[in-house]
Amino acid sequence: MVVLDSWALLAVLKREAAAERVRSTWVAEGAAMSSINLGEALYTERRRVGTSRSVKAIDVARAQMTVVDPDWDLVAAAAAFKAQGGLSYADAFCVATAQRLDVSVLTGDPEIVALSGEVDVVDLRSA
Repeated sequence: MVVLDSWALLAVLKREAAAERVRSTWVAEGAAMSSINLGEALYTERRRVGTSRSVKAIDVARAQMTVVDPDWDLVAAAAAFKAQGGLSYADAFCVATAQRLDVSVLTGDPEIVALSGEVDVVDLRSA
């Protein structure tokens, strides 16, 4: 299993260069995503393609992955990452989710890539 951040999911939805790598890893290993990051992808897609298309796309993706809803322990772990600086709160949930599941994060987000010593990160920017 891998954890997707919103960057990775949006690459798939926008059919960007990294989409095939994300999709093939997702299919081969399974994917998880924090509901916080899924919400981030939803509002970003909603701005890009409108409500109906974005909800449909996110619902399809959501049905194909494990969605991790934050409990207090995950909130506290995300807060610890956020307190270090350099990450958005949503990105902190992505990293905390990967740490909890002990899996890699697929991302192209430079702030998450910078944490590659604290969590295993697959940098999709060169995909």
